Amino acid sequence: MALKFGLKHVTSLVEEKKAKLVVIASDVNPIELVVWMPALCRKMGIPYCIVKSCARVGALVGQKTDTCVALTGVKKEDENTLRTLTQNFEEQFTLNKLKWTREGKPVMGMKTQMRLKKRQEQVEAELAKRMKSV
Repeated sequence: MALKFGLKHVTSLVEEKKAKLVVIASDVNPIELVVWMPALCRKMGIPYCIVKSCARVGALVGQKTDTCVALTGVKKEDENTLRTLTQNFEEQFTLNKLKWTREGKPVMGMKTQMRLKKRQEQVEAELAKRMKSV
């Protein structure tokens, strides 16, 4: 298994599409250091996951803390496990944003949908009333 760490190095690996999986820490301070990383991974088609602490990410590479880690290669016998992990992470993180929207439009809440439906019915009733009087 080949792990590469460091924000600059991981960014270049993602841009070159050499990373197979990216692990990002959520408690980075300042958060602006990694807030753009999920968008870059989504754009480049690289699966990513977000973990709770920098210490967990750092433990992967033998450091005290780290912001992100990229997995670039695995042994033949571990490829199936990596495929399973990437499918799960794509479903949970990468494709999750697509569930929030429908056809690129924001999905409204139930109250808003009902209010708009009621307003549309009132408009239709008013139009029908006008058509009868004419």
